[in-house]
Amino acid sequence: MKNSTKKAVAKAVGTLGLLGCSVINSPFAMAAESDWYGGFSVGQSRAEVDDDRIRSELLGSGLTTTSIGDNERDLAYKIFGGYKFNRNFALEGGFFNLGVFGFDATTSPAGILSGSVKMRGLNLDAVASLPLGEKLSAFGRLGGLYGYSRTSFTGTGAVVVADAHNTKRAGNYKAGLGLQYDFTESLALRGEFERYRLNDGVSHRGDIDMASLGLVFMFGEKPAPVAPAVPPPPPPRAEVPAPAPVPAPVLIIVPVPARTAEYCSILDIQFEINQDEIQLEEKEKLAVVGTFLTKYPDTTAVIEGHSDNVGSSADNLRLSQHRAESVVNYLIETFHIAPARLMAVGYGETRPLADNATEEGKRANRRIGALIACATDIEGLKVIPARVTMAMLIEFDPLKSEVKPEYRDELAKVAKFLKANPTVTATVEGHTGNLQATSQLAMEISQRRAQSVVNYLVDELGVERARLTAEGFGQTRRFAYNTSLEGQQENRRVNIIFSYAK
Repeated sequence: MKNSTKKAVAKAVGTLGLLGCSVINSPFAMAAESDWYGGFSVGQSRAEVDDDRIRSELLGSGLTTTSIGDNERDLAYKIFGGYKFNRNFALEGGFFNLGVFGFDATTSPAGILSGSVKMRGLNLDAVASLPLGEKLSAFGRLGGLYGYSRTSFTGTGAVVVADAHNTKRAGNYKAGLGLQYDFTESLALRGEFERYRLNDGVSHRGDIDMASLGLVFMFGEKPAPVAPAVPPPPPPRAEVPAPAPVPAPVLIIVPVPARTAEYCSILDIQFEINQDEIQLEEKEKLAVVGTFLTKYPDTTAVIEGHSDNVGSSADNLRLSQHRAESVVNYLIETFHIAPARLMAVGYGETRPLADNATEEGKRANRRIGALIACATDIEGLKVIPARVTMAMLIEFDPLKSEVKPEYRDELAKVAKFLKANPTVTATVEGHTGNLQATSQLAMEISQRRAQSVVNYLVDELGVERARLTAEGFGQTRRFAYNTSLEGQQENRRVNIIFSYAK
């Protein structure tokens, strides 16, 4: 075959190149949170061979085509992984193998020209998802691909092929549409149709279609769905007694009991950064709530958890839920409130009280609120015997544990207070904002700071050591974020918590 004939045949086989517009769906999320997923799909691919062009190119080389047999379908598969930013958008990438396509053309003078092309590559797509129900969703995709194709030619009889193999690597695009059904929060079935635009080994472009079924596996923890709070029924109204019968018509005055004002308790406690543990000083506020719920056994409470906006929305939602559950567990374990009377709901960063642009605003948003069913009086709401919590803040220089002179007058007042109230005890809590230290070193520094204050109160001011406790918390209870010098200084502190005996 002449050189011009070889080029003509190559152009004809170039019609095997395929178009790609494939749409892969992002998995439908039962909760609107970001997450990773992966999976695989298997199906059938289809390419269209341009027989008329093959005949024309062979005829130009002096060969008449007597018959053509096409191989336009093959088994295809793909392996993919992606990240879902929310319930409607994801990025997905993977590897695809679309199979092998070809033709066999019989010529006169007697000969056979055979051609085939193998297609595979990598892709990265933007995926948009539209929920159609609780478990079913539709999706579409549009993205780019980097394809590899290998084209092969063989000739017999009158057909002579000099350049038998060609390869091509090039970028292109793809798109598609599909449906997905979620069996569970972790497993889904996906059916989709995709179109790939690819180059064959002689740089000619064409379209390959792929119809497939696949499985999708979602990874990561899913937050429990938040149950709506059910308001408690209103308290029964007092019945008006019926007037007693009288023998003769007289004026009867019926006394009606005066309705007392209803009372609803609102709890407001704050948490330290990334923490869901209840602090010592906040337990005093919970004691009031526990007493209220104990006095009124028919009341219920919804404990609401909130966070600032630092970190991902999913992490903040989980953290706020854990904070609310921590308060519920404390009320159950300490005051023996029936679990059926309490509900924990996490709202994450969705209901801020203050501006998250400031440290004070973030601190106010790391909180717990309690909505407690109303009662008809307020008697007994004060904890008996009363417990009072006070706090003193002492700051330290970086990596230091010596008590600064400016705090000695305040510590003298602390000692005077303890001596005047012999039943009061104190817990000295040490903290650090040191970013360079290891967790173990940070814990040791905070413990030394707490112990330094205890030693000063005992050795210099004569407080009984048995009434003082030193505890180090390292970096685990940040008061502010360490992104500023002011925040780091606030975290290098000691708190003194005074507690009255029960």
